[in-house]
Amino acid sequence: MTITKVSSESQKKFFRPRRWFEKIMALIVLVNYILVIFDLTYIPLRDFWLQGRAQFYIKLGAFEREIPKPPLKVIPQSVSDVITQYDIIKGIEPYRETALYLDRVEDLSEAVNELITQQAFTDSNIAENRESRSNIDEILADLRERSREMIADNPFQVANKTGTLERIKNKMREHVFDTEASSAKDAFEQFWSEENFRRNGWRNELNFFDQEIAPLIATNYFRPVGENGEPVENFGLIDFPFFLLFLTEFLARTWYISRRHTGVSWFDAMLWRWYDIFLLIPILRFLRIIPLIVRLDQSNLIDLKAIKKQASQGFVAGIAQDITEVVIIQVVNQIQGTIQDGTVREILTRQNTKEYIDINDVNETSELVKLMANLVITKVIPEIRPEAEEFLRYNVDKALTQTPAYRGLENLPGVKVMQHQLTERLVSQLYQGLEGGLQGLLIEDPEFDRLLEKLVEKFSKSLGTELQAEHSIDQIESLLNDLLEEIKINYVQNLSQESIENILEQTRALHQAQPTQMTQYR
Repeated sequence: MTITKVSSESQKKFFRPRRWFEKIMALIVLVNYILVIFDLTYIPLRDFWLQGRAQFYIKLGAFEREIPKPPLKVIPQSVSDVITQYDIIKGIEPYRETALYLDRVEDLSEAVNELITQQAFTDSNIAENRESRSNIDEILADLRERSREMIADNPFQVANKTGTLERIKNKMREHVFDTEASSAKDAFEQFWSEENFRRNGWRNELNFFDQEIAPLIATNYFRPVGENGEPVENFGLIDFPFFLLFLTEFLARTWYISRRHTGVSWFDAMLWRWYDIFLLIPILRFLRIIPLIVRLDQSNLIDLKAIKKQASQGFVAGIAQDITEVVIIQVVNQIQGTIQDGTVREILTRQNTKEYIDINDVNETSELVKLMANLVITKVIPEIRPEAEEFLRYNVDKALTQTPAYRGLENLPGVKVMQHQLTERLVSQLYQGLEGGLQGLLIEDPEFDRLLEKLVEKFSKSLGTELQAEHSIDQIESLLNDLLEEIKINYVQNLSQESIENILEQTRALHQAQPTQMTQYR
């Protein structure tokens, strides 16, 4: 069979469409997640999308403030009108009572503008505009009645905006009575009176209502409840095409993985791509951030290597100490258990009774002794000869100087020179004699081998016999148990107190040093 090697250029051509597919799918998941986040935040942010104004309302006890004042216009009204078309998806409808309330205020504004244009409020034409004044009085009476109903029925409760009604009442009380401690009904009664408008000016009062009250009332809405007891939600109409795409891609991808990898079933491949399942679940849609991040990283649209590195190191730092303690204590406990169940005792007592099985007709102990002797004699001793002779010379000189006879002769002429020559000759002969004797051990000598094996066997049997004594075994087991307990108390505790961060710092230093070394070797 001939195996053809695929060139790197062919591999690049094969993987290039796959990389583009991964990027496109990652961007589609990103678009879907943006829609999900927009849907989840639409209701809380609807006031902002409706009016395009940004203002923070702060209330801490008696302290109450709106920042900034007036609100900052951020989005043009034309854009707000487009965005709020999303009300259809959330099933939002104008609340009838509050919408009619604003319509009546608009009717009042138009009637007032007509009278002002005709100069209707001069003494010369009051009689001629009796019908217009009657219309204005009717509208004001209707607004007073609607205000009482709004305060009593709280139409904002359906949209969970009772707080908005409270702000409306506070603003009206402060505007009419300069205090929030008065009655909200009385404030609205007085505000929607002809006397109030004549005293403060029709246009000024209507401007106040348009700027401060009307935007708050306009935020109210009605959202019907479906048969499942939950508010109407039509986001599935938008999400369903994405669901079909993600489901098709998930089934095709997992099937391909199961066919490509030996021993991987289709179900195993689905578990392999477990994070993609969040794209198929219609609840907890915010969890789609998991497959989104994974896909953006896999498609190289973002680089999460640094984040993954820090996350893994933080995870290691969190559990390394506990794992280290558990592993070491478990090993020590297993050794203690082996001692306590009599395994050591059994090994020692069976040493002379159990037949030893030799698998190669070689006495490994003797061979190891000879091997070590060969290394020491042929390699180590010649290498350390200068240091060994210097060591012997020092000790010989020290022994001579401490001799009383030598101390009496050392002042005589030539004695020190003779002592130096004598020391050098003695040291050289000692070392040569030692080296020669050891070299003799390397000569093939069957009798030497026999005696060495006999010595080792006798030593082993004698040691085993002595260890088999009851008091010796008990003492050994007791000492081993105590030693292991001390290891747990002292060394494991010291290990747990060691800074894991220092270990991670050393690990990072090693990882940084490796690329540098590889660059140097290239």
